[in-house]
Amino acid sequence: ENSTACPANATICDGTSCVLPEDNFNQTLSVILSTILTILLAMVMFSMGCNVEIKNFLGHLRRPWGIFVGFLCQFGIMPLTAFLLSLVFNILPIQAVVVIIMGCCPGGTASNVIAYWVDGDMDLSISMTTCSTLLAMGMMPLCLLIYTKMWTDADAIVLPYDSIGISLVSLVVPISFGIFVNHKWPSKAKIILKIGSIVGAVLIVVVAVVGGILYQGSWVITPKLWIIGTIFPAAGYTLGFFLARLAGLSWRRCRTVSLETGMQNTQLCSTIVQLSFTPEQLELMFTFPLIYSIFQLTFALLILGGYRVYKRRCVKTKTDVEKTAPKEDSKSSAIINGGFVSDEMK
Repeated sequence: ENSTACPANATICDGTSCVLPEDNFNQTLSVILSTILTILLAMVMFSMGCNVEIKNFLGHLRRPWGIFVGFLCQFGIMPLTAFLLSLVFNILPIQAVVVIIMGCCPGGTASNVIAYWVDGDMDLSISMTTCSTLLAMGMMPLCLLIYTKMWTDADAIVLPYDSIGISLVSLVVPISFGIFVNHKWPSKAKIILKIGSIVGAVLIVVVAVVGGILYQGSWVITPKLWIIGTIFPAAGYTLGFFLARLAGLSWRRCRTVSLETGMQNTQLCSTIVQLSFTPEQLELMFTFPLIYSIFQLTFALLILGGYRVYKRRCVKTKTDVEKTAPKEDSKSSAIINGGFVSDEMK
């Protein structure tokens, strides 16, 4: 009788009351997919590095005006915007904290792929992503201390420095190899770049879909978080663009700074909230990083589509682009980048 009432894999069975072994399928699947996605992401970042000129990249590091503007956007505009949105919508303290954590996170790697497709400054994009991830180790605790103290003790928030370190390594190592390949074999680097840019675009969508499938939390959360999740990335893109323009950066660098500002490392935010809060608290706000991820991708695709339409209608030929683009950057680069001019611009 018990054999029909209980599953075959039950460890203890008393009538219809059974004890089943822990199901590790979802956890195992998550680990496998995370490993595959990490490897693919490293390959994509390697291909993005193939579009980086080492002289231009070092020029940004030596004269870091563009990086400094990005720093102000990343750790100035975003945490402040998160704080103001939390106050305006009067959400629960625990929900306000997760919104601010999102605002304090460094830029995500998806911004590098989108920056490529909108003809952004890849040297600036990659240097901004790398620097923001490195600086996050110090700036995240400082921003959380400033903006969350009215709702919770900043010491209660666990920052996964190991995850930040892994993100940094996964950025620096493949990008360094890509820069080396571009320096030694530029013709092969162009082929790798074209393949990697397509794979990267597909990977961004796959990550969003996989995140939705594997998510175990409840989607039934307050509409206020859905509204904030919609407004927040849009505000990041917009404010980042206007601050960059106000700082005198060229249009292509404004697009780059805008994407670096609005696209956050949502995986890092999810890791932080998982480590910092109880299961009961997570039910109230754990969906927010995924909501932000969905809308940051949506707006990024809209920006990409709008730019492609503009480029097709306003730029007649590829020759015109090649003639005008260097002219714009060569004159402004010395001012924008603190006097640094690459050999290509001389």
